[in-house]
Amino acid sequence: MADQPVSPVPVAPAGLSRRAQRFIEREGIRVRRQDIRRHRDAWIEHGIPAAEIERATAFQDRWGGLALPPAPFYEGGPRVLDADCPEEMPAEGWSFPAGDCRVSMAYSFVIGPDGAFGIDAYRWTPLHASTDGWVESLALAAHVRRWATTVTRVTRKAADALDLGEFEPVPEVQGVTDSWWRGKDSLIAVYRGEAVGLDAPQCLEAHIYGGLDEWGLHGG
Repeated sequence: MADQPVSPVPVAPAGLSRRAQRFIEREGIRVRRQDIRRHRDAWIEHGIPAAEIERATAFQDRWGGLALPPAPFYEGGPRVLDADCPEEMPAEGWSFPAGDCRVSMAYSFVIGPDGAFGIDAYRWTPLHASTDGWVESLALAAHVRRWATTVTRVTRKAADALDLGEFEPVPEVQGVTDSWWRGKDSLIAVYRGEAVGLDAPQCLEAHIYGGLDEWGLHGG
């Protein structure tokens, strides 16, 4: 419960890869999460569907109060994974906040109508099919930064022109707009979220992690 003492050492939620579990338990911090159940009656009075409140509550039970190191691309947030009042998105459905940004951003991180983790900018842009996928991507980035012998950052047209024909998508990151790709000795992270959500092609970016051995490529 939210009013009980909170250990700063987090326990990883079930269902993640071993790599993501290690990442959360070594690099994460658990802080006190807000108890959004106490807002239920007031939110229902304001017309928020009970099913949407239950979705936000389930997110809070699984992820609420978890602080993780910044993403290599979306360094602005979320500072702490934390649900709040659901909101209706025009022509999309209902969403709720995933947590506050670390710094001022041109968008917010939200959980979309279908449970995807993404950004609400000029348009709703899902980054990963679930919060699990987002966390898996953070864990993978932290892992390969340790093991790659080369890290190359490419942007704009160079990122769009990457030949991924001999690469396979990394399934656990559940990529939607953003994606990870695994090759023979390298991993590529493609970040399209800002380019799509802000209608700003110049924001397209990819990180190429080269010189990886088997552990570097998979790592749990």
